[in-house]
Amino acid sequence: MTQTSVDHENCLVIRDLTVAYGRKVVLKGVHADIKRGQVVGVVGPNGGGKSTLLKAILGMVPLVGGSVMLFGKPAIRMRSRIAYVPQKEEVDWQFPVTVHDVVMMGRYPHTGWLRRNTSEDRRVVDEMLARVEMSEHKDSQIGQLSGGQQQRVFIARALAQEADVLLLDEPMNGIDAATQDVILRVIEEQKEAGRIVLLATHDLVSASCACDCLCCVNERMVSYGPLDETYTSENLAATYGGPLIMLGRAGAPEPMHTHHGGDHAHHEHEHPGSERN
Repeated sequence: MTQTSVDHENCLVIRDLTVAYGRKVVLKGVHADIKRGQVVGVVGPNGGGKSTLLKAILGMVPLVGGSVMLFGKPAIRMRSRIAYVPQKEEVDWQFPVTVHDVVMMGRYPHTGWLRRNTSEDRRVVDEMLARVEMSEHKDSQIGQLSGGQQQRVFIARALAQEADVLLLDEPMNGIDAATQDVILRVIEEQKEAGRIVLLATHDLVSASCACDCLCCVNERMVSYGPLDETYTSENLAATYGGPLIMLGRAGAPEPMHTHHGGDHAHHEHEHPGSERN
């Protein structure tokens, strides 16, 4: 049955999304209805389009086909309601700015760039720093922090925006175990608050723990659906283009790495691999 716009008032709706850089199509055929309170893992090999999908939702890359709607309106018109945490490699960590200032940037959709910060803005910033356990570092320069601490600060910036949708691009790369626990806790809190979370990751173990659904991509959407239907050896082999070594866990298998194309999907948080598209 065809769904109407009324059915989609509480959804992020993606229809036949296609993205190209010049004449090269880098991602095509993405369809998804993502409801409030859902956590979707975007998985696939490096270069398969994980980051591209997040940027397309945010309007950072142009679509050559399809559409992205948020709560019944074009997502490009709803950017203030979408928070984004980029890959760490895309950030200039030497820029002279404090932790507090970075998190305050998350308030700009509410205050504008020229308006003075209010006591409510400062309260929200302090709350989000506490939520990621970074309050004691609020006066530190962002470039002086460890990789895990930097990631926590950017998570706090996204939370300070108080958006309805949270896009996380490879947040588990190059972080310590304590920071991983903080990020997984934040994802669960966002889910419980009825927000939509998309987690682009090569870490399939974390995806299997944190996500309700998987969107499997490799220059096209291979599959989308509940974890029980998509987190299978057959489906992931189709996504990565080769067999996987699987280890079991309670309720589902855990793919630890793939033999295809050098894309590492094993549980290794200190390895800062990234996807450039």
